[in-house]
Amino acid sequence: MRKEKFFNSSRIELQPFYEAGATGELPKPGQYPFTRGVQESMYRGQFWTMRQYAGFGSAKESNLRYRMLLKKGTTGLSVAFDLPTQMGYDSDHVMSSGEVGKVGVAISSLEDMEILLDKLPLKDISTSMTINSTAGVLLALYIAVAKKRGVKTADLRGTIQNDLLKEYIARGTYIYPPKPSLRIITDIFDYCSREAPQWNTISISGYHIREAGATATQELAFTLANAITYVEAALATGLNIDEFGRRLSFFFNVHNNFFEEVAKFRAARRMWARIMKDRFNAQDPRSQKLRFHTQTAGVTLTAQQPENNIARVTLQALAAVLGGTQSLHTNSMDEALGLPTEKAATIAVRTQQIVANESGVADVIDPMGGSFYVESLTDELEKRAQEYITRIESLGGVVACIESGWLQGEIQNSAYQYQKDVDAKREIIVGVNDFAEAAPSDIETLRISESVAKEQVQRLKKFKKNRRPKIVAECLSQIQRAAEGRENLMPLFVTAVENKVTLGEICDTLRGVFGRYRESVTL
Repeated sequence: MRKEKFFNSSRIELQPFYEAGATGELPKPGQYPFTRGVQESMYRGQFWTMRQYAGFGSAKESNLRYRMLLKKGTTGLSVAFDLPTQMGYDSDHVMSSGEVGKVGVAISSLEDMEILLDKLPLKDISTSMTINSTAGVLLALYIAVAKKRGVKTADLRGTIQNDLLKEYIARGTYIYPPKPSLRIITDIFDYCSREAPQWNTISISGYHIREAGATATQELAFTLANAITYVEAALATGLNIDEFGRRLSFFFNVHNNFFEEVAKFRAARRMWARIMKDRFNAQDPRSQKLRFHTQTAGVTLTAQQPENNIARVTLQALAAVLGGTQSLHTNSMDEALGLPTEKAATIAVRTQQIVANESGVADVIDPMGGSFYVESLTDELEKRAQEYITRIESLGGVVACIESGWLQGEIQNSAYQYQKDVDAKREIIVGVNDFAEAAPSDIETLRISESVAKEQVQRLKKFKKNRRPKIVAECLSQIQRAAEGRENLMPLFVTAVENKVTLGEICDTLRGVFGRYRESVTL
């Protein structure tokens, strides 16, 4: 516990939570359906995990940024990978040209991962990796590095995003068609339930759905619909709901409409608890709890007057905390211009620390509970989200709605309507369509040197020469045979990367078996 008693500045002692609300009796924090929070003590016990999403250029550069962030007070790592890594190409592949290290760190090999994690306390920290199509391979690389350092796989804590459905819906970094992608995901569920029980095997993401233009209702509905699909896929393979269900996690966006966002998080917890208990018969309370990471909304940040983004991020962070998040990333003020500078990243970290330590919002659990407005919004968001889920199921489920383009079309329509509202000034964006000023010419931005790609490719070529080709070939042959059958792929991924097989080589092998997904065009 942080401390036994909490007081405000007037020395009024604060109760853990308040329940004499205008709307009547509310469930207590930590109790089903967890509307008021998934832990009994929430932030009175400990603060949320303070993460900063980072990764750029080489593994060495990113490692230095992680060490800086830990020194500044972050309590968990969050890794961004470059596009070739996300799409399953090695840095020396022709498709990687011009993209190596640009929007995240380049990771192709065990050597890259060792450099990335150099001197980081893997047993003591939680590491989140925003990776989807290649999530199994990146997790295998992380496990392999930990094993070389003597850290047991069972002791590792962290999360892989591993959410392919939202890639087809909103983001686009998919490789294989939906069905084999779901197979890989359930293989990871099965493997981690036995070998890495503290690892969150998926972070079911509404973040990118919202970034693509969805409303809060759509973000909530489509995220939970995806989650239902993952659970059904896992159950179809024979997995037990209470063995994998407790390691499911979620990832939400948080926008500027403060009360709507607080209500969204409360509705999400309540809906998921009921889905897991009533629909899937989950008995373990841990399987019924919706635990989630939140990231402030990149799409709301503006290149104009970037200092205004500090205020936006602060409002969003407050909404996430009042909504009961377990983990939070605060965007840097310069992210509409480029990768965050060290100064901007430090301000983002300090924003979380000020919210935690100076605002008092963490001293009472669910202080919004019982509000006429928030409770009404929570109920209405749940109602509208459930209507969407019912509609999706009537159309054949999430995969069918992706293949027909229906889900993508719903988001596109919402994005179009929002842009019309901005153009007509029905929605005001300060510094963009009102209160505008001339742009300064001296804004500092972080640029990635072209030498990064050259050095990365040279090092990778040297790494590949320093291997035993027969062992590499045998590892890839085993992966191919397993992909053609039903053997769990994860143990083979770990063995392969330990024997210096690269990410691109593994993904090329899987492409040969599963094929590549081509999106249908909707107008």
